[in-house]
Amino acid sequence: MRTEQEMFDLILGVAKGDHRIRAVYMNGSRANPNAKKDIFQDYDIVYVVTETASFLNDEGWIRIFGDPIIIQEPDKLDQMLGKDVDFKNNYMYLMQFTDGNRIDLHLQTIDALKAEYGSDKLTVPLLDKDNCLQQLPPSSDKDYWVKKPTYGQYISCCNNFWWVAPYCAKGLWRQEILYMIDVLNSWVRPELVTMLRWHAGIKTDFKVSMGKADKLLKEYLDSDTWTKLMKTYDLGDYDTCWHALLLTGELFAEFAPKVGHVFEYEYNSDEAERSFAFIRHIKTLPKDANGIC
Repeated sequence: MRTEQEMFDLILGVAKGDHRIRAVYMNGSRANPNAKKDIFQDYDIVYVVTETASFLNDEGWIRIFGDPIIIQEPDKLDQMLGKDVDFKNNYMYLMQFTDGNRIDLHLQTIDALKAEYGSDKLTVPLLDKDNCLQQLPPSSDKDYWVKKPTYGQYISCCNNFWWVAPYCAKGLWRQEILYMIDVLNSWVRPELVTMLRWHAGIKTDFKVSMGKADKLLKEYLDSDTWTKLMKTYDLGDYDTCWHALLLTGELFAEFAPKVGHVFEYEYNSDEAERSFAFIRHIKTLPKDANGIC
């Protein structure tokens, strides 16, 4: 596997030797001073170019970066799907190489640079041939810190959770396990994770990021809570699905009032208790029931 230094030497060497590339900067985890380094970190690189057409017309030019396992060109795929694209100003290559390294390379014209550069605080300039990269403060993940919930966000999270959770119970009663799993994964658990994220924010004065897909959340939960949360992902059969749904409800009922108390937001415990009781009632219904009550 090529070392980090070898990769940067390659990325910058290509840029220095190509008159079409006027500047280079980096985003992503390698631009984040708080990110833990590991062997799977991508190189999120932007080449600021005079134009994109000559690159796009030479499909083999990216081979200079290494032997690929697979390449994805999201803009090309978007075009095939009928979406609006702007090849003239932006184009992306996602490249996974056989040695394990990965480069996400964004071609960006100078005009596009003017509109976008610095909008992400995780930005590190690497090369500037024409002084076109404006001065930026040190790279920071501040934009990604957990945000304090507004009253509306808190109430919406609670109401959405207790409104949609019974859908899972109905799906299980109907023997529609795929439906239940989809609703739990797409709508119900995300509200729980949002509440747990706010809980983590409270513990850290809202000065931390949970990372992509809340991958760092474990660090801010006690071991019992984390174990329960993981069990909500055990959805292999109807029994485990019921257990996961009830655990999800128990966790939400535990943490939502705590978060609300910190911000003096009133938790609607009556609504929650009625919804949770309804879920438990559905679990007891026989499969040939002619009525709900």
